[in-house]
Amino acid sequence: MTRLIAALALALALALPAAAAQLGDDGLHKPDWLRETFKDLREDLAEANAEGKRLMILWEQRGCIYCTRMHTQVFPQPEIDALIRDHYFVVQMNLFGDVPVTDFDGTVLPEKAMALRWGVVFTPTLMFMPETVPDGATAARAAVVSMPGAFGPGTTRALLEWVRDHGYESGEHFQKYLARTLAPGAD
Repeated sequence: MTRLIAALALALALALPAAAAQLGDDGLHKPDWLRETFKDLREDLAEANAEGKRLMILWEQRGCIYCTRMHTQVFPQPEIDALIRDHYFVVQMNLFGDVPVTDFDGTVLPEKAMALRWGVVFTPTLMFMPETVPDGATAARAAVVSMPGAFGPGTTRALLEWVRDHGYESGEHFQKYLARTLAPGAD
């Protein structure tokens, strides 16, 4: 009987969403899958590649209700949490932050200036980088996709899978992929 109770408790724990991320001193959510780096994208990309993961840049800001929604209702979903942990190297950027960021072309700017350079105007925004970035390219130009906004679990999971599987190389637009793969009413 004890084994049955333990098995049921484990199954229940695995079915429940992971705990929501705590807020850091900067007011941004800090899930344990975030990477603390020097925000040199050339180094971050090399490290992501060495781990067999994709570099994802997550733009957020203090007090962002949509970021909170992603961190409390979407990212903790077991399937999404696993996708992020297993396949992504995530670097967080603060839309109004002052931490220096080194772009792929060597340009160094504070986060808030880099956001302007890359055209990031909304949080959250997820930017996904290819495994190889052409010399002289910026992150904005190199990104395989940038997704501004908070989406539900179905759309977020589909986006993570589409990028992981190089769906952008197939010629099928993400919106068509989403319509084809997302169950009606799932998001």
